[in-house]
Amino acid sequence: MGISQYIKEIGRGARGARPLTREAATDLFGQVLDGTVTDLELGAFCLAMRIKGETPEEMAGFLDATHARLERIPPGDRPLVVLPSYNGARKLPVLTPLLALLLAREGLPVLVHGSASETSRVLASNVLAALGVTPMTAIRPVASGEAAFAPTELLNPALKRLLDVRRVVGLRNPGHSVVKLMQPGAGSCVVVASYTHPEYARTMGETFELTAMTALLSRGLEGEVVSDPRRTAQIDGFVRGVRTELQAQQPGTAADVPGLPREIDVATTADYTRRVLAGELPVPEAIATQVGHITQLASHA
Repeated sequence: MGISQYIKEIGRGARGARPLTREAATDLFGQVLDGTVTDLELGAFCLAMRIKGETPEEMAGFLDATHARLERIPPGDRPLVVLPSYNGARKLPVLTPLLALLLAREGLPVLVHGSASETSRVLASNVLAALGVTPMTAIRPVASGEAAFAPTELLNPALKRLLDVRRVVGLRNPGHSVVKLMQPGAGSCVVVASYTHPEYARTMGETFELTAMTALLSRGLEGEVVSDPRRTAQIDGFVRGVRTELQAQQPGTAADVPGLPREIDVATTADYTRRVLAGELPVPEAIATQVGHITQLASHA
């Protein structure tokens, strides 16, 4: 059938475009993931949505289509903590691996998933590999107390292809939002999500409410879900879609974080992570707080 009728609705510019219903968004994104649209339609969809922006109802529909097509991680004894990692480090060390391993130390199964969308950045997957956490090659359960890494293409190859459109057109598309909100576990999950620009906080929060997900939402570190160790950010928790403010934002940025290296390369970041886990360096307060909130959400998932 194609998606031209949807492009007519969303492609009328920032002011003239009309939002899709959740059902229409599900159908549209399902066709995109199934590969039944032409390259021209795909490009038109990506550019139109970039100009218009996604509504919470559209994001819920995109997630419905995605969840119906994911290779799901089998459930375990405890809720799976999901850490999307797609940005990496540009100015500060990428601390998502530290967050993952701290959560695993609390006895939780932790899944980091991602792919390289920024070729010039240091990726969490590379730091995890340096710490002995190699990428999964097949879908399997994640044990309690284990941190695992799944490449996006393992969960759904079509999602990876959609992310790679950015390399051609130079702009993000709805796929970049979907991977940061999706729930890849077949059982109970706690999805840890973050935003860089404050305007996305409302859309992401309302999407969690519409989809009745259990999640933690806060401003992240350079696009990563781990808390910025220099700041006290707003943190909201969602238990089956019901929102609770867990922490209010406080002004100010710390000039220094004890032990945090200035270099961001893989070896330095991995060494810092090891030393924090060994107790040789303190866990940054913001990250310790984040671990506590995620653990608490997991007890209600």
